[in-house]
Amino acid sequence: MIKVNNLTKKFGQNISLNNVSCEFKKNDYIALMGANGAGKTTLIRSILGYYHPDEGNVLIDGLDPIKQRVEVLTNISFVPQLPPPIKLSIEELMNYVSISSGIDKDLIKHYSNEMKLDINANMNKSFFKLSGGMKQKLLIAISLAKKSGIIIYDEPTANLDPKARDDFYRLLKQNEEDKVLLFVTHRLEEVEELVNRQIYMDLGTITSDERVS
Repeated sequence: MIKVNNLTKKFGQNISLNNVSCEFKKNDYIALMGANGAGKTTLIRSILGYYHPDEGNVLIDGLDPIKQRVEVLTNISFVPQLPPPIKLSIEELMNYVSISSGIDKDLIKHYSNEMKLDINANMNKSFFKLSGGMKQKLLIAISLAKKSGIIIYDEPTANLDPKARDDFYRLLKQNEEDKVLLFVTHRLEEVEELVNRQIYMDLGTITSDERVS
């Protein structure tokens, strides 16, 4: 579903990705690991069409995420490490994602409740003013409700307490079939039971790509 072909991305003289090639297929559940500056975030943002490559390309189901970005993003859910500074209320945000992405608001409420986020009591609150944990829970709920074929999580549990992390991984186990699930993580032990592939990056290259049971 995701094909990265000889991808190189530079920022000035710094080479963030150096001729990277990899392929992620349906039912690949991947832990993407490496030190800060290894190129993980640049790879993710290239997949999402945020960056124009210096060389090579990315294809999502055969589509270019830059030239056909709207079509590509309809089948991708992405939760960043740092929640975006959204100024909408929770109700306004739910209405927006429902209209723009066709997400069922009742499903968002369902997954929010599963993450122990009392969404009904917070409908009029600004997303921007929520705690870090509440923001992350809501973004996770939206990502699961979208029912995408590709889900990308960048350090998704950074703001979650241990119980919320357990809820998150329980929900993922219930929803991981027939999709690409990609974690950018420093906590392999947390996702070991979910992933069947471990990729390590360093200095803009993939240094290890292993299948695990």
